[in-house]
Amino acid sequence: METTLRGVGVSHGVAVGQVRHMGTAALEPPAKQVPADEAPKEQARARRAVDAVAADLVARGNLAGGEAQAVLEAQALMAQDPELLADVERRIAVGSTAERAVYDALSAYRSLLAGAGEYLAGRVADLDDVRNRIVARLLGVPMPGVPDSDEPYVLIARDLAPADTALLDPSLVLGFVTEEGGPTSHSAILARAMGVPAVVALAGATELAEGVEIAVDGSSGEVFVEPGAELRARLAAEAEARRAALAGATGPGATSDGHRMPLLANIGGPADVAAAVEAGAEGVGLFRTEFLFLEDSGRAPSVETQVAAYREVLEAFPRGRVVVRVLDAGADKPLDFLTPGDEPNPALGVRGLRSLLKHPEVLRDQLRALAQASAGLPVHLEVMAPMVADRADARAFAEACREAGLAAKFGVMVEVPSAALRARSILQEVGFLSLGTNDLAQYTFAADRQVGALSRLQNPWHPALLDLVAMSAEAAAADSKSCGVCGEAASDPLLACVLTGLGVTSLSMGAAAIPYVRAALAKHTLAQCERAAAAARATDSAEEARRAAQAVLSGE
Repeated sequence: METTLRGVGVSHGVAVGQVRHMGTAALEPPAKQVPADEAPKEQARARRAVDAVAADLVARGNLAGGEAQAVLEAQALMAQDPELLADVERRIAVGSTAERAVYDALSAYRSLLAGAGEYLAGRVADLDDVRNRIVARLLGVPMPGVPDSDEPYVLIARDLAPADTALLDPSLVLGFVTEEGGPTSHSAILARAMGVPAVVALAGATELAEGVEIAVDGSSGEVFVEPGAELRARLAAEAEARRAALAGATGPGATSDGHRMPLLANIGGPADVAAAVEAGAEGVGLFRTEFLFLEDSGRAPSVETQVAAYREVLEAFPRGRVVVRVLDAGADKPLDFLTPGDEPNPALGVRGLRSLLKHPEVLRDQLRALAQASAGLPVHLEVMAPMVADRADARAFAEACREAGLAAKFGVMVEVPSAALRARSILQEVGFLSLGTNDLAQYTFAADRQVGALSRLQNPWHPALLDLVAMSAEAAAADSKSCGVCGEAASDPLLACVLTGLGVTSLSMGAAAIPYVRAALAKHTLAQCERAAAAARATDSAEEARRAAQAVLSGE
């Protein structure tokens, strides 16, 4: 019998196929004592297992590249955390086996995070995966994971660890549905990068029967169980119309009446460049530089290492625009040499520009490397700082850029509500704004972006968030400066039209979303986008805002 379930759509497209569940297993080892004289041997076993798992995660990241590489390297650092390893060795010293000590130590840390209001719930899922991988290696059992199948299927899981998502085979995995997770979780971001339809935060997803056929709409968040012939025909027609629209929309981003809207790519490093170029990206709107710093959390990479990586990206976009975000460390991306390890609420602590201003030598070296990397190239380099709260922050960053001899334009990210509220003041110090809608939503609604239960408050359609976008865009326009969006909001084709109507000057997204956004803009005039934006802002909820904008743009 055909039924409809609704979660949160996080990756465009429709997938129809049979359900296959992610493999699970109880990996809790037995609690038994070992003699004291065997403790050194058990401690050595634990260290070898930890190192092997970390190496495997790094290897998976190298294979996957791009966004996945940065995520998996961060997870490898988690596995090798010195404090966790010290706790494991303490437990072994008092009689635990290596596997039981690992299980108990990481479970205790997990409980600590969950007990803090699940503020770091996204990292809890990653921590569970690290624990299971180390314990499985110590027990000598296979790691539960993606099911073995010769036929394409739709993958169902409570949640997907980055290590699993990163290496999904798109020829077999038609799409995936998770019971947990949020629109900006690691799995959602990686799904968009892969171009695999995905729905997260679907209550009861794991109760779907193995083998039952479902249709997954990654745009609307709907999951249809046992879809009938009529629904199948409708979904097929919509998919065909979407393909035709994608094929017909080429060239630079623009509305149907010729209003230019540059479509840029979000990248995590040189490995993402090829996909961005293939998608027709007009440049890079967000170059996340963390991937270089995550390779060794104990120290910053040399200026020479940075120059080589930056130049590889800059050379790929001759005469294009490349916006580089300086190191955004802290919160879920801690670095031993830079970020405090004892903050009760890291996302509200010393992260982003705050970390760099406490360690000016790290910022200075990165800015120097960017200056050297861009020397002699016709690229339009722009450099921006994350987590800017006010004019004083903006001034400090601008001064650092000048002192480093950086000829590029410099700007700031608007991720904190105060930056949107005081955008005109901030623009007295810098040349552009870039809205990071993921964090802006998190801080506006006091809702952790990694917690699926709070997905209602992480929705970029919320009118309060649209108000902050409009406020920032208006401030930039008044000063004849640019204001782009580089958060995940830009990857929603309908919302991209609304953002255009709000006055933003560029949209940056994962490469896979660029054709969808280009096609959506090409169907509407600037005036229609402006009316849709006004209609969305006149509502009181994200759902109402989306419906209002859809009504305007569909001519209802």
